[in-house]
This record gives sequence, structure tokens and C-alpha cells, in this order.
Amino acid sequence: MSEDSFKDSALRYHSEPTPGKLAIRPTKPLANNRDLSRAYSPGVAFACEAIAEDVNEAANLTARGNLVAVITNGTAVLGLGNIGPLAAKPVMEGKAVLFKKFADIDVFDIEINETDVDKLVDIIASLEPTFGGINLEDIKAPECFLVERRLRDIMNIPVFHDDQHGTAIVAAAAVYNGLRIVNKKFDEIKLVASGAGAASIACVELLISMGVKKENVRMLDRNGVIYQGRQQGMNPWKEQFAVDTSDRTIEDAIVDADLFLGLSGPGVLNGAMVKTMARDPLILAMSNPIPEIMPEEARAARPDAILATGRSDYPNQVNNVLCFPFIFRGALDCGATHINDEMKRACVRAIADLATREISETVAKAYIDEELKFGREYLIPKPFDPRLIEEVPLAVVKAAMASGAATRQIDDLDAYRNKLSAYVNSSRLFMQPSIDLAAKHPARIVYAEGENEDVLLAMQAVVDEGVAKPILIGRPQIIDAKIEKMGLRLVPGTDFEVFNSEEADVHKKYWQFYHQHVGRSGVSVDAARTTVHSNTTVLAALMVAMGEADGMVCGKVGRFDAHLKDIRPIIRSTKPGGRLSSVCVLLMDDGPLFLTDPFVNVDPDVDDIVDIAKDAIRFVQQSFDIEPVVALLSHSNFGTYEDESALKMKTAAHRLRMQMPEVQIDGEMHALTALNPDLRATVFEGSTIKGRANVLVMPNMDTASIALGLLRSFTNGRLIGPFLCGLEKPAHILIPSVSGRGILNLTALASADIYQHKQNL
Repeated sequence: MSEDSFKDSALRYHSEPTPGKLAIRPTKPLANNRDLSRAYSPGVAFACEAIAEDVNEAANLTARGNLVAVITNGTAVLGLGNIGPLAAKPVMEGKAVLFKKFADIDVFDIEINETDVDKLVDIIASLEPTFGGINLEDIKAPECFLVERRLRDIMNIPVFHDDQHGTAIVAAAAVYNGLRIVNKKFDEIKLVASGAGAASIACVELLISMGVKKENVRMLDRNGVIYQGRQQGMNPWKEQFAVDTSDRTIEDAIVDADLFLGLSGPGVLNGAMVKTMARDPLILAMSNPIPEIMPEEARAARPDAILATGRSDYPNQVNNVLCFPFIFRGALDCGATHINDEMKRACVRAIADLATREISETVAKAYIDEELKFGREYLIPKPFDPRLIEEVPLAVVKAAMASGAATRQIDDLDAYRNKLSAYVNSSRLFMQPSIDLAAKHPARIVYAEGENEDVLLAMQAVVDEGVAKPILIGRPQIIDAKIEKMGLRLVPGTDFEVFNSEEADVHKKYWQFYHQHVGRSGVSVDAARTTVHSNTTVLAALMVAMGEADGMVCGKVGRFDAHLKDIRPIIRSTKPGGRLSSVCVLLMDDGPLFLTDPFVNVDPDVDDIVDIAKDAIRFVQQSFDIEPVVALLSHSNFGTYEDESALKMKTAAHRLRMQMPEVQIDGEMHALTALNPDLRATVFEGSTIKGRANVLVMPNMDTASIALGLLRSFTNGRLIGPFLCGLEKPAHILIPSVSGRGILNLTALASADIYQHKQNL
């Protein structure tokens, strides 16, 4: 893309369809006078009085506890310099979006037209009642030091200058892991820092707090090495790094250096200088967009160097987004009054440790062309690693509580971790009971597509959570190679079994068993033998039917109906006429929504609808211990139409109420009527369901599939499933777009269901 076309695209991104990147949306309904009276006068007075009596109630009754101010005066914006507060607003909006995206933190961006330090401090300090934290951004040095220090002294909420400390934390995480790899210690290394601005000083201060000796630091500005007695260009912040040394230039300082921190400008370092560094040097050239030395030049000079930059097109990008959303998340959640060095160091270690673990499915898909395995070219996690939200805030909270910075204790840290995971994975808390039960009673689950990379990535989570004893169908050499390529910790034979699909001599009993089931349906002996050798879904189903596995998962590749056709002759239905059905769960902001039947029955009759609804009700009750509130949907709303389709749903609803009087069931009705109890009351006062329906029974596959697609596209709903109901043994068919988390969820539910079924025998 040319520079002009990218510029046009970026401007359109900011201007269309709505100017800017932010909007304010209410979190409570405001649909009638009653809502208005609770939201404003007179109901709001009760909230005001509660806060006046106890200031801590502000976190419970207002958005303050999850609200951060991103504040700038526009004096040092990105690489644009002093462009002023108004021109800085797009950057601040962008920062706000990152807070929301990565940590679900709400932000007001505030651009202040003031450069006087005293006045700027007074303005920001006066905002304390509004916010739970302050993120200072793009304020030039040395004013940024003064502003932050004074605000920290007078404010009782976290104040964090991300340009300083965010950069420092992520750079320190890269250094932490780099030293691990080259087997060096903080207190042994010589550090050369090019640049003496806010970020550079913060980086060096943090590294010193982690063990680097001040006498081993050489900091440089445009006038050269900062040494004791130097007069030119000095200030109190530089003075603290003045050392007794004869080094005057970067050429002097870089000799035998173990670590180079570049926070200055392009071309500061060259290959000749790099050659004089100590063994296995760490080079963090973080100037953007052009680093202090290009990685190619540094690598040519020193093949043993470990390199990091601020750019996304090279390995080891030092990106502040790895830090600031998550350190604020932890600080807000424990009501921290400030962010101290203990919290920063905890953040460093959490980020660094995460890189040593295998990559997640989300990261693998986002960086498909990169080999992300801990080592010289993968020192720190990628920004889109969803595990950051679990690990970093938890570490920050622990450090805040231990150091006395927290005003709210979080006693159940396991529950807190699950809550953090829910920010980016809304299925986590909902699924946790099933995951816990499955982990206590893991079943033998066979996976038909054992060589599939998404399945293998999911297997790492399955093994880590302990929710199943996996059996993967596939070729061992292919599975081994993919595990190695993806950097997974899986050990075949220990973590899972491999069923070699190429070993013809072990297949005889399987194709013979298969032929017994399908031989009277026109399938010859040769055809049965060929199918078992070539169709892993059939093979998985045979293993379940023969008792060699407790359940199966297939469908990551191929059509749902084709997989179902393969399974049905082997694992039979428990229902008259061979009926089966499917249920999907959508996790909505206001709770789970169960939909039937998007995948099995194209045009069910009344008997089928009754059975499908019963399957869904049992599924909701037994798998999730949720009280079902069932609505049978139609284009008719309590008798507004009397055609065949409407009468089908009305008749089915009547039968269900007669057969299951203990369950809330009603219909036929519109989807809006089912989901909006206030609207339903205006349509029909005698409804037998209360509140929002959570089980939606659809009249046919068309409506079910369309509803599922629309809800997934236009809401934040996360799909779990589909789940097959009605088979004599558990067999579940994925849809190709399922995520690794979806495979884990399906596995956990299958294991939990198998255990519960055994208990009920």
C-alpha cells in the first residue's frame, strides 16, 4: 500500500461512519419513566447519600472504579512532537480504545491546553473524584517528571506516565528473559542507555531496582556520556546517573557492554560498535520508526546478539500495550492508591514468564507466519496474547496487597483469575463448573482430526486443565512435527494417546464391527474396509461404540451433516425413530441464551419440536444447573396468526406445559416478546414464563440458523457448541470456525456429561 493510500485509509477509518473512535453507551436501561426516576431524580439521591456516608461506595454505585483518564497537553506526541492538545486527541482516543479492548477499562480522554506545570497539576488533581486512575500521556520531559511526581504526592489514586513506566516495564521484561537465555545476572551486566529522556530514565531506574548496579550504567544524551562533573545539558534527573568514568562517547561506553537500551534516534549505533560488546549482547533499539541500528546490521556484526525493537515487523517488539491496560486493571480492582516499584516488578516478571509458555491459539492465528517459541526471537509475548489479562493483573494485585498499596483485599485469587479471563473470554466463568467437574473425572475423548493444528492447540488447554484423557487419531510423525513446530509442551504417550490411522493391521476388528452395523444397508465388505481406513470420523465413532473411548469430537474439517451421517449408523439414537437434536449456547451480556435446533432437523413436526425442547431443557438443567425459561418462537405472537407453522409451535408449547408442568414454558411468541418481559406483559398478561427467556425453541432449521448467525454477528455473544442430544454415547460435531476455547468447552462438557450419566445409572 502506498503512503498516500494508507493515509486516505487511515483518515477514513477515523471519520467514517462516525467521527472518532469512541462513544459513550449507557449500562442501564432508560426506556420508561420508572427507569428515568431511578437513573436521575429522585432515585439517584439514594446513591449520592450512600457515597456521602462512605466514599468507598463510589466503586459500587458509579463507574469510577473502572474509569481511567488518559490525559495529555500535546507537548510530545508520538513522533510528531509539540502539536498541541487538540491535534493529540486522535492519539488519546486510540489509547482509550486499547484500554477497552485489552482490559475492559472505560476511559475519558482529556486534552488540556496548558503547559505551565503548576497549573497543569492543579487541573489534573481536581479531577480525582471522577476517576479511579490517571494515565499521563505524551507530556514532554522534564515537565512529565514534575507533573507525575507531584500528582503522586497529592492524589490518592494511581498516576502512571505510560511513556516512562510502560516502556520501562516491557523493556525490562525483554531484558529479564534475554538474560535468562544468555545466563547472565542483573548485578553482573554493563548497561549502555542511549537517550536521557523520560522513557530512558524510567527504564534504567526499573532495571536498577531489579539488580543492575548504578556504577555499571552509562547513560548518554546528545552531549555524550553523563559523567560526574559534567556541566553541559545536565538536570537533576540526569545527574543521578552521572558516574565516575573516563568514557565520553558511545564508542567508549559500548565496549564490553552486555545491554544496549536505545531510546534516542536512528543511526546512533553501528556494526563496528556492536562488535566491541560483550558476548551474547542484548540490543534493544527502540527508536521508532527507525531504530538506533537496524537488526540486519546488528546481526551481521554479531550473530550472537539478541535483538528487540519498537517495530512490529521485527521479532521482540517492545510495545507498551503489553503493560498499561493490565497494570491498571489490577490497580483498579484492588483499589490501589498508587503504582509502586513492587507492582512494576511483578508486572515485568508476569510478562516475561508468559513468553516461556506455549503460545495460545489466538496468537498463533494472528502471527501465522512467525515461529513463536521462547528463545532469542521470542522474548516477550505478542500484544494479542489473551493470557496477558489473566496473568499480569493478578501479579499486580498480589504485589499491591503485599506492599500495602491496595485498599481492597481480594481473598479468592482463583475466582479473581476466572473473572479476569472472562474479560476476553466470556465463556470462562459460565463453563467453570463443567471444567471443574471434568477435571475431577476426566473421560477418554477421541478426536477424529488429531493432526489438525487447531485441535493440537486446544489439546494443550485440555491437558493443562485436565478435563479429558485425549486420544488423537492421526499419523504419529505428523503430530510430533506439528507439536515441535508450534512449540507445545505436549508429550505423546504421556499427555495423550495417538491412534495411528495408517496401521492397517489393527483395523480389522473395526471394519468388521462397522460392517455388522451397515452391511444390511448396501455397504460391502470392501467398502467397509475402505471407509474405516480413510474416514477418521467413522473410526472415532467405532472406538466409542466398542468402548475404547468414552466420547468423541469431530467436525473441525468438513460438513456437519456429513459427519452426522457417518456417526448415526454406529452410535445409535436413544429416541423412537432415531430422533436427534442440537443445542447451541450464546453467552450474552445479560446471560446465556440456548438455541435449538440449528444443525439437525430441517423442518421438524410437532412431535419433533416437543422432543427437541425436552432435550434442550434437560441439557440446561443437567449440564449447567440453570432454571430453563422456555419460549417457542414463531412469526405469530400469542395467536396473531393461525397458519400451520404458528399452530405447530402453539400445539408443541401446550403439550410441553402438560408434560413438564414444573418448567416455565410458553409460546408461540415473537423473539422480542420472549426476551423482553415488559413488552410481553403488554401483549399477553397471562404468560406462564417470568423474566427473560433463556431457551429459544425455533420452528425449523432455517430460523435457527439465521437467528444464530445474526446474534453472533450483531452482539457480543460467544458461541459454545453445538451439542448433539439423543445419542446413546457422547459424540459431538464441531463447526469449522470453532475456536480452541470452543474445543476445550466441548471436551469439558462431554467429560462432565459422561460422569454425570454414570452417576445416574
